[in-house]
Amino acid sequence: MSRNPPEGVSVGLGDDENIFNWEILLVGPPDTLYEGGFFKAVLEFPSDFPNMPPKMTFKSEMWHPNVYPNGVVCISILHPPGEDQLNQQETADERWRPILGVESILVSVISMLSDPNDDSPANIDAAVEWRTDKDGFKKRCRRIVRKSQEDI
Repeated sequence: MSRNPPEGVSVGLGDDENIFNWEILLVGPPDTLYEGGFFKAVLEFPSDFPNMPPKMTFKSEMWHPNVYPNGVVCISILHPPGEDQLNQQETADERWRPILGVESILVSVISMLSDPNDDSPANIDAAVEWRTDKDGFKKRCRRIVRKSQEDI
């Protein structure tokens, strides 16, 4: 993965002694509200990986309907495999499967930044602003992009 990550993504071990924690640097994708940003994140792999998905958490500030206020990314590919009776909006095919890899996760996160899913938000406030005050949402995103550039 570190030899050929998706465009705009850098991957490395956070600690050479812990191969279960990866540091990610994601450059905000072109033509999105996050363009030009440098967003740090961590992928934490469970001991039963690849049967269960890793957890991805933004360490940089992120304002997005599919990212919890604490930075945890909430997209289907990071949900445990199988059907979820409490979440009828996603099918088992959209959830984690052991055949998928880290590249699939990173591509999905890039896609999420391009096209938020406000039907099933993790951050209710971001989703409400996305739906009702696009200008306010864009302004906040521009601020976090600037902050990420200063923090790099």
